[in-house]
Amino acid sequence: MKKLMTLALAAAMMLGAATGANAIDFKAKGQWIMSFDYGMHGNFGDSKASSNSGYGNEDEFEATQRVRLQLDAVASEALSGTVFFEIGDQVWGDNGSGGALGADSNNVVELKRAYIDWMVPQTDLKVRMGIQGLALPSFTTKASQIMDDDVAAISLNYQFNENVGLTAFWARPYNDNGGYWGTHQQAAWDSYMDNMDMFAVLLPLTFDGVKVTPWVMYAAMGPGLANNGASGNAWNRATTGMFSGFEGTDNWNSYGNAFWAGVTGEVTYWDPFRIAWDVNYGSASYDDEKMNREGWLASLLLEYKLDWGTPGLYGWYSTGDDNNPRNGSERMPVVSANGNNQFSNFAFNGNPYIAREGILGSTMVGTWGIGARLKDVSFLEDLKHTLRVNFMGGTNAPKMAKYVRGYQPFDKRGVWDVAGGGFAYDPVYLTTEDYALEIGLTSTYKMYDNFTVMLDAAYLALWLDDSRATWGKNAMSGFTRGGNTDGVYDAWNVNLSFVYSF
Repeated sequence: MKKLMTLALAAAMMLGAATGANAIDFKAKGQWIMSFDYGMHGNFGDSKASSNSGYGNEDEFEATQRVRLQLDAVASEALSGTVFFEIGDQVWGDNGSGGALGADSNNVVELKRAYIDWMVPQTDLKVRMGIQGLALPSFTTKASQIMDDDVAAISLNYQFNENVGLTAFWARPYNDNGGYWGTHQQAAWDSYMDNMDMFAVLLPLTFDGVKVTPWVMYAAMGPGLANNGASGNAWNRATTGMFSGFEGTDNWNSYGNAFWAGVTGEVTYWDPFRIAWDVNYGSASYDDEKMNREGWLASLLLEYKLDWGTPGLYGWYSTGDDNNPRNGSERMPVVSANGNNQFSNFAFNGNPYIAREGILGSTMVGTWGIGARLKDVSFLEDLKHTLRVNFMGGTNAPKMAKYVRGYQPFDKRGVWDVAGGGFAYDPVYLTTEDYALEIGLTSTYKMYDNFTVMLDAAYLALWLDDSRATWGKNAMSGFTRGGNTDGVYDAWNVNLSFVYSF
């Protein structure tokens, strides 16, 4: 009898477990992208492998693809889990990315995000834990110029009422990657105290026709961070990263502190007229003054929505380096700006799919610019066009040109990269004597409810000061491809993307 009761209890437990498993609602999302690029990009950066922005060594025509798959396991409104995989980018014909004959590469599947969402019982506090997408707020470019990327973090969200909310997070972008720890001359292989921890608080305020989000973020950086594995990968994607010391800096064993603050918002009270702004400040400090950074970036957008489209005017300004490299950098520090900048699809990172972009840099730090656009112009159903014209220049002192390696404006430069032994990621370093013009046209056609075709064409002309006070007559000696007429250096690209989303 006792054995029978035990078996009955075990069967009941198994039935209950099966019932609970069936209660989980699994939802799948995904996206297939097929992308084709053709263009001439000069030597804007050394190569895709080293800078991910210049494409100087790529073929004029390339075909790539990417697959993204997301699975949500939803138990209730208060509990769910998400895993997000990305396959690619795969370059057609490239063995390393799995695009060659046989397609047998095993290094193209990436874990992009993996997190759980849950709510504290009897409250409206939402918690997200795990690798997730985090972005600081932006109402102009829609992509933060400081932090917009996937990162391991715990984020909290609470809505006090319809007007006031609160978001806070702790994120750890780097830790235990290994690397050099100690001084530049007497380094020991270690990963001790090579972590970076970020803490942020955002206060979204929403009123009738007005949205404002003030925010602050602090980062603590261990003494080994400058020399760990981060310096050679995503760390350098952030334009000039967190370290501003030029060649000769030798004190890499100090703790660092970074601080950012901003006020972003928009006014739609006079709809269809819209005003949006972003004002951001950031600083990073170390014992060695040459490694310090401090600067700001502000942008403004004015647009008016009409039946056939939305014309707009916008502009931005960022502080740049002065003429003294020994006092650090006057450019705002950046963590990782990997979002889609809606001001520019080519000069900066703006293309929403797979395309050659970031020709001048990953962010607008160290530049100023004005632009005009006609957004979402539509005369035929399901077909929209966006035309952009941007004129921009640098805010860095011309004297700084002589401190960059090889006096080459297309060398990676602007900050010394210990891990790579050269200047860190920054394809083009613009001084106050340098200017660029960008023209871009993006057309999207919604062929089916889940299928979009995008054609993006862009041209960029660059004028560099070739006087002895800046780059000199031989500044472009390394410029091997693209155009060069009367001091004008240009690049252009046409991208055709096919996107199936479900």
